[in-house]
Order: sequence, then C-alpha cells, then structure tokens
Amino acid sequence: MKRRERGTTFVEVLAVAAIVAILAAAILPLSRLTRQRQKEIELRRTLREIRSAVDRYKDGVDRGLIGGTDVKLGSEGYPESLETLVEGVNQVGRPGFKLKFMRRIPNDPFTGKPEWGMRCYQDDPDSTSWCGDNVYDVYSEVEGTALDGTKLKDW
Repeated sequence: MKRRERGTTFVEVLAVAAIVAILAAAILPLSRLTRQRQKEIELRRTLREIRSAVDRYKDGVDRGLIGGTDVKLGSEGYPESLETLVEGVNQVGRPGFKLKFMRRIPNDPFTGKPEWGMRCYQDDPDSTSWCGDNVYDVYSEVEGTALDGTKLKDW
C-alpha cells in the first residue's frame, strides 16, 4: 500500500499568490482615495476652527471686550496675526485676565506644519499676498486639487 503525501503543490501556491496580488492591486487605489478624503475633511475642519477664532476675536472687539493697545489702528478689529489668537489679549475692565481664542495654531493636514496663507481685510478675496495689517481670512498654501476638482487654496 502506498502512503499518500500531504502538502500543497507549486500550482496551488501560485494560484493563491495571484489572487492575493489581484486583491492588493484593487485595494491600494482605494486606500489612497480614503487617505486623500481624510486629509480634505481635516483641512475643512481646521480652516473652520481658525476662521471661528478670528470671528470670535472680531466679535470681542465689536462688543468692547478687547480694546486699547490690543487693537491696532487700521486693523478693522481683526487680529494682527494668528499668534495673537494663541497668546491672547487683555480683556477690557478685567486687568490681568487674557482672552485666548485658540490653544495652538493647527497644522495644515497636507503639509504637517502650522503654516497658512493669510489675507487682510483690505486684500482682494482671491489674493495670495498678505498685507500684514490683520488676519481676515486663512487658506491652505498647498498647490493641490481636491477630489471634487476644486483647488485646495480656494477653500
């Protein structure tokens, strides 16, 4: 009586390897798409966070909570820089009490750095140069295109 040998043949191993390669080739583009989508969602959230902090600062100036030396002439009530939102400003009528609007300047999800393009109140809406007087708006400096076809700089 002949004993039957156990194990897999070379053809079976090759078939399994081919199936795994086909599945990996299908999953790779999907994972890139998912990663791009996650970065775009994070960029929208981060821009909203910074713009909300700028709006809260402007609201504080308009309501008289921020004034004196903290509001630069010609700033139209907007912060001088993003650092001003982090460092805070003195609240009128409460000496030693600082109003802070952000804990830190968030990173751009595409660059991983806290570097943002800024626009002044006096700048054109699509300007890419900052006048340096105040921060009215922020945008990403990434030269990329989003999944919906828009430029990331235009968000």
